[in-house]
Amino acid sequence: MDLSPVSWAEGAWTTPPAAVAEDGTDLLVTCVEGSDAWRTTSYGFIHDTEHALVAPLPSDSAMEVVFTADYAEQFDQAGIFVVAAQDRWIKAGVEFADGHPQLGAVVTGPVSDWSVARADDLAGRRVRVRVSRAGDAITVRAAVDGGPLQLVRVAPFPADAEAAAGPLACAPTRAGLTVRFHGWWRGPADGSLH
Repeated sequence: MDLSPVSWAEGAWTTPPAAVAEDGTDLLVTCVEGSDAWRTTSYGFIHDTEHALVAPLPSDSAMEVVFTADYAEQFDQAGIFVVAAQDRWIKAGVEFADGHPQLGAVVTGPVSDWSVARADDLAGRRVRVRVSRAGDAITVRAAVDGGPLQLVRVAPFPADAEAAAGPLACAPTRAGLTVRFHGWWRGPADGSLH
């Protein structure tokens, strides 16, 4: 795949984290307690305090992030965020829920829809998450970094929307979560769905 690195400095925060530091080429993001992205469904609340470092994601392009899924408190999460509007976004990655790492995605437009699958093999590992934008869809894939990417979700996304995407970290239930991101890349959209 023909990917180019995206500089951490190229992104803009949707909500600034508690702290940000660079360690070599890695980015360390420390979350604010209560940070999250969710709209209405089942819980009845709207949270739009996610820490997402985003840069433009035009049509027919893709982005990837790699992070270490080294967290174990309820709803700790990291991955990638795609946003077109306050009520039109997707987050995908690894969220710790109900005692286990869960690989999944939340698709919002205008209310949230959450799909997850238990993924104990990702605990403490480097994880790569990829979003590919083509036509009227975002395709989400993920894997242990270095392994073959597996399909996580295909979700509707407006073809004509201006969108941005990049690394995401949230800590809905606690202070002190720091997520280590190892890289951020962009390139062409996937050639096919399968």
